[in-house]
Amino acid sequence: MEAKATNRYIGSSPRKMRLVVDLIRGRNAEEALGILHFTPKHAARKAEQVLRSAISNFQSKEEGGRVDVATLFVKQAFVDGGPMQKRISPAPMGRAYRIRKRSNHLTIVLAQREEKKAAPKKVKEPKSTGTNTAAS
Repeated sequence: MEAKATNRYIGSSPRKMRLVVDLIRGRNAEEALGILHFTPKHAARKAEQVLRSAISNFQSKEEGGRVDVATLFVKQAFVDGGPMQKRISPAPMGRAYRIRKRSNHLTIVLAQREEKKAAPKKVKEPKSTGTNTAAS
């Protein structure tokens, strides 16, 4: 089972958000929360909110309602570019510079790790040498 959370129109550039998202991709959900909580970048706060929302979405999808967060991991985390606000800043000699205020859309998908079942070990039989040791 999977759960997805999306935050759209975040007011930071996609490049800055990707630096933070790359830290948590493929990690355990608890570990990812710890990483985001102690990352000093501003984008980490928004990513932490989206991750908490994805965990909550997973718990609400589950019929029992109780899910062990230790079994969840970040299956996908990606950042798409959002719309740009275009502004003009005055420049020397009557010119104007264009300022592009970027935004992004963040999506995090969580999944539950499947516990590996222990396969029964096969016992190796000793190889025969091919010679008959019986006395005739």
